[in-house]
Amino acid sequence: MQKFRLYETRSKFYMIGRDKNRTFWRVLKIDRLEPSELNIFEDSTLYSDIECCDLLRRIHEGNKSTGGLKFVTTCYGIIGFIKFLEPYYMLLITKRRKIGTICGHTIYAITKSEMVPIPHAIERSKMAYSKDENRYKKLLCSVDLTKDFFFSYSYNVMLSLQRNLSDHNTTGQSLYETLFVWNEFLTRGIRNNLQNTSWTVALVYGFFKQVKLSISDNEFNLTIIARRSRHYAGTRYLKRGVNEKGRVANDVETEQIVFTDARGGRPMQISSVVQIRGSIPLFWSQEASRLNIKPDIILSRKDSNFEATRLHFENLVKRYGNPIIILNLIKTREKKPRETILRAEFANAVRSLNKNLKGENRLRFLHWDLHRHSRCKATNVLGQLGKVAAYALKLTGIFYCPVTSNVRLDGFSHYSYTENNNVTDHCITEQASINKDNVDKETEIINCYCSSDENKDYSVKPQMLQSGVLRTNCIDCLDRTNVAQYAYGLAALGCQLQALGFVETPYIDLDNPLAKELMEIYESMGDTLAFQYGGSAAHNKIFSERRGQWKAAAQSQEFIRTLQRYYNNTYLDGDKQKAINLLLGHFQPQQGNPALWELDSDQHYTVKKHGLYVADDSVRQIYVNGQNCESDHICYDEHGDACDCSNFLDVDWLSSSGNSCEEELLERSTSISSENIANELITTETSASESGSSIKGRQSGEELNKDSKYSESFERWITQGEMLFI
Repeated sequence: MQKFRLYETRSKFYMIGRDKNRTFWRVLKIDRLEPSELNIFEDSTLYSDIECCDLLRRIHEGNKSTGGLKFVTTCYGIIGFIKFLEPYYMLLITKRRKIGTICGHTIYAITKSEMVPIPHAIERSKMAYSKDENRYKKLLCSVDLTKDFFFSYSYNVMLSLQRNLSDHNTTGQSLYETLFVWNEFLTRGIRNNLQNTSWTVALVYGFFKQVKLSISDNEFNLTIIARRSRHYAGTRYLKRGVNEKGRVANDVETEQIVFTDARGGRPMQISSVVQIRGSIPLFWSQEASRLNIKPDIILSRKDSNFEATRLHFENLVKRYGNPIIILNLIKTREKKPRETILRAEFANAVRSLNKNLKGENRLRFLHWDLHRHSRCKATNVLGQLGKVAAYALKLTGIFYCPVTSNVRLDGFSHYSYTENNNVTDHCITEQASINKDNVDKETEIINCYCSSDENKDYSVKPQMLQSGVLRTNCIDCLDRTNVAQYAYGLAALGCQLQALGFVETPYIDLDNPLAKELMEIYESMGDTLAFQYGGSAAHNKIFSERRGQWKAAAQSQEFIRTLQRYYNNTYLDGDKQKAINLLLGHFQPQQGNPALWELDSDQHYTVKKHGLYVADDSVRQIYVNGQNCESDHICYDEHGDACDCSNFLDVDWLSSSGNSCEEELLERSTSISSENIANELITTETSASESGSSIKGRQSGEELNKDSKYSESFERWITQGEMLFI
């Protein structure tokens, strides 16, 4: 159902819902006589238009003595129900707007919402009008549902395209329990009561943008979706690192979808690529300070065995399959150790976890100090990140599917409302085998949405499947991360257009109009996500330089954004975090218990609960060692192991830290063209057996030695799996 009308009597609310084609009407009854309980009843009868009007007339006649039946509002779905101290409130979408389509299925944003108290005014006690009750209402209403929330009635926008086409067990109930549905808590009561999701909509929070582009007279639709996880969600300084369940702060899944319309007998073609960003999965924090615009990083002593880190990466494998590729963009040299503390511990964590993992299951760890490389021209930074992206895409593959003519899009996405809590991706094993063996044969997957008999012939035949994911992080997972995600998106777009048959090679030059269009979208996404987590637009220095923006103007803009972020983090984020905790059900008010505003933030509670240390001597010594290596061309990893980097592979695209011979590396990187790298990616088939990154296939140490371009340290990395830090 897509459109609803809300009526009221003194004793009940009546929600009348109808389907898009106006073929049936249903009735939901909500009791208004209980001041603090929620009683909902669904009429099992399917009414016609005339029958529904007759029912409303009879309800009005039967309630004339108490005022009859009154129209309240038109709405487009229930967001959920919430209770603070006494009465329940119903949250409704009262206006919506179309923001795009995916394979014929409309995606909407909210333009207006309302909060309606359930009990009749006569039934409410003084508690319903208390100062605390009003403060809770005001706090929840500070979450602007008209900004960056989106939904669909017929497409599971909380899932990637590949999951939508391959996951047979994801149902209406369990869809709400996925990590990207932000009103899961608000809808829990009505879903459990009715055992269906007919009356509610699942809200995803993040970013949605769709444009129509063309290349070589071929038109295609480009959609970028960013989905924020509701687990461990919040603001910049109040949500950092990982929690005990392995959930990380600022966990965002970005999906890039390309599809064409069916024309002239040609089948519709669909392709998607998923990448993610998320906070460094360690127990660490920062406390916003009015006196310090860059507060110290506090690393916790708890979890010395990296159990939470292990849980985090195991969760990623369940979501995306193997391999998991980590692109770490944080600094490697600082006057005062901040980011370098986390760099050392993150490397220790990956090294520790990889001891118990083998082959494809090992984490691929790449360190690339974006801050250091950004001193060069933006073109060099984006070009080298593009090489990393090409390498990652070769490992994970992309999703591509031609939709045959027998597929009817109007049946693409029918929800099933059977209770099923086991949301698993049955395609993971199949994805891995297809990507590993590079098989081009079609593998049929029956569409999970097709539940009616008339759609039994509905099937798609994916030729490519993505298995594994690139995980990018800096400190905030905002500014530097967004630059890297754009570079990955550009490389992925080339692969997608090649799969669609629009281009012969996957390489898209940075001067190509498509690259500029894509940059604008990723820049917009970066600003949106930065506002949500950090309180200001993203720092877009590299994008500004690439566009040729006047340097003084760009610096002024960056300074203003720094001040905006500082002000929001210091003065406003506390209330913003409390509102998020209310929305997600992390805090549920109860009479007699302390109020939410009387408690310290949950981040501070965690920090005070566990022992902490800030940059102890051993970490500082590691930093000093890293600095010393520059003079004698010897670099040290976090365990002090020396490796000769004087003749490191000159492409600098695999991994780089700030503790290397900077001028030498930059000179070498500029001497290698992107075309050469692309050819090298195709012809070179190597593999890392331990914690470093890999390229599919194998080469022995002897074979590597034949090519003088490869240093001994790089050969050891490939053949022995050493952690690579330069």
